[in-house]
Amino acid sequence: MRSTHHRARRARSARLAAALIGLFAPLSLAPLALADETCNSPYTTRLIQGQETHLHIWTLGIAGVGDGSDKLVTIDVAPGSKTYGQVVHQISVGGRGEAHHMGFSDDRRYLWAGRLDDNKIFVFDVGSDPTRPKLVKTIGDFTAKSGYVGPHTFYALPGRMMIQGLSNAKDHGGTTGIAIYNNQGQFVSRHDMPVNNPAIGGGDGYGYDIGINPARNLMLTSSFTGWTNYMMDMGKLIADAEAMKRFGNTMVMWDLKAMKPQKVFSVPGAPLEIRWSLKAGDNWAITATALTSKLWLVKQDAQGQWQAKDVATIGDPAKIPLPVDISITADGKGLWVNTFMDGKTRYFDLSNPEAPKQTYEKVTGKQVNMVSQSWDGKRVYITSSLLANWDKKGADDEQVLRAYSWDGKALNQSFEVDFRALKLGRAHHMKFSSAGPGLAQSSPGVVDTMLARLAN
Repeated sequence: MRSTHHRARRARSARLAAALIGLFAPLSLAPLALADETCNSPYTTRLIQGQETHLHIWTLGIAGVGDGSDKLVTIDVAPGSKTYGQVVHQISVGGRGEAHHMGFSDDRRYLWAGRLDDNKIFVFDVGSDPTRPKLVKTIGDFTAKSGYVGPHTFYALPGRMMIQGLSNAKDHGGTTGIAIYNNQGQFVSRHDMPVNNPAIGGGDGYGYDIGINPARNLMLTSSFTGWTNYMMDMGKLIADAEAMKRFGNTMVMWDLKAMKPQKVFSVPGAPLEIRWSLKAGDNWAITATALTSKLWLVKQDAQGQWQAKDVATIGDPAKIPLPVDISITADGKGLWVNTFMDGKTRYFDLSNPEAPKQTYEKVTGKQVNMVSQSWDGKRVYITSSLLANWDKKGADDEQVLRAYSWDGKALNQSFEVDFRALKLGRAHHMKFSSAGPGLAQSSPGVVDTMLARLAN
């Protein structure tokens, strides 16, 4: 009887696991035509159908330009709209604290946005009316609660927000960790990045991005640098040999459920954004290293052991093109890579992820940073700002959003928004949203319920 009960329980768990994997494998949601970005957390349960209608851009203020404040800028990107390609709303949050990255809550109704200097986090309601986001909460206890500095990546979990820090309050160096908040903005827990742990291969304590593979209960984190470096003028930083040694050279694989690091990979040169392949059946992730201009693949070897290996070169590393943001296609067969210094957007064929091949490049600005593409791969958006003290000087300090169409052969510009001319500031991170009935949503609480059952 007991054996029968256990078999039934295992079978039930297997069915729930299969359902959970199906829920989080985005391609399994076909035949819906989706427009979501391909970098969102898999726990974001509301999905854009068809065409995104608005683009929200987290923007750094510039002293003497407009109100000089960091702000959330909303642009109409719905073709045929009377205001297509125009700014339709902006909301200033006061002051300049190095506005950087954003992330949706699991229900996609709220957008969390952080500042790397003063460590403030702003929560915007974008679900009620994407045309007019509202600031509904400011969180000021990130450092006091966690001990970390520089809230960078915002990655949704069911009912939670995972926030990767870049630095720490003790010495403003690169040793940091992950803070978890609930959706109400209350601190839940902190999780330090591993440092010199021989049981898992070491660790340098640095952090940057987060990428989760729910089907395997795996999380990957990457590494960058601390407050002392990222707030320094780039010219001064490059000339400081000691400062240039203070960049992360690792990625870490975690047991997601336990929030325990399992293995440290050596990935020299500051690996930044992490993208798991979204193609059903694929089981690998890719990143780009900013200082060494390489693409690195994280994948299991023939013995089933996870490994990280250098699989391609981006441009000429001797010229330090500085790869920054990357965007993987929904079918896992292509990758956009932006390189800040030469202002280029490159496309790599990932048909064989073991040997990516560059097949296209275009100069898309005097400096380029973030790149976001639509799920159908037909639209690509580029912004210009990296960090306030790292952006170029003079005429090269271009601050723009540029939108492109992609036909598989070339990027063709659809429109441009000049943030400096409009006195808005420095255009940085982007997120899509949709007005009206453009969002599909799973049943309320389904993610939490299924995860709770699986945990039992």
